[in-house]
Amino acid sequence: MRIDAVSQVAQIYKTTQTQNSGKSQKAKAKDEVQISKLGKDFQIAKMALSDTPDVRAEKVEEIKSRMEAGTYEVSNSELADKLMEKYKDMLGL
Repeated sequence: MRIDAVSQVAQIYKTTQTQNSGKSQKAKAKDEVQISKLGKDFQIAKMALSDTPDVRAEKVEEIKSRMEAGTYEVSNSELADKLMEKYKDMLGL
C-alpha cells in the first residue's frame, strides 16, 4: 500500500479536519462515586478486623505454661470431633 494514496483518500473524505461539535464548550460533568450503606458497613468492619490481632497472645501463653507444667491435657474424643468438624468444613458439608 502506498502512503501517498492514503493521504489522498483522507483528503477526499476530509478526515484530517477536526469538527467542533460544540459539546466541548459546555461545562464538563464530574464523575462521582457513591458507596452504599452495605459498602460503608463492610469498610467499617474491615477496619475493625485490621485492628484486631490474629493471635490471642494471652490464650497462647496460658496453653504454653500449662504444657510446660505438664497440666495441659486434650481428650482424644474432643480432638477427633474437632478434626471431623474441620474436615467437613473443608468439604463444604
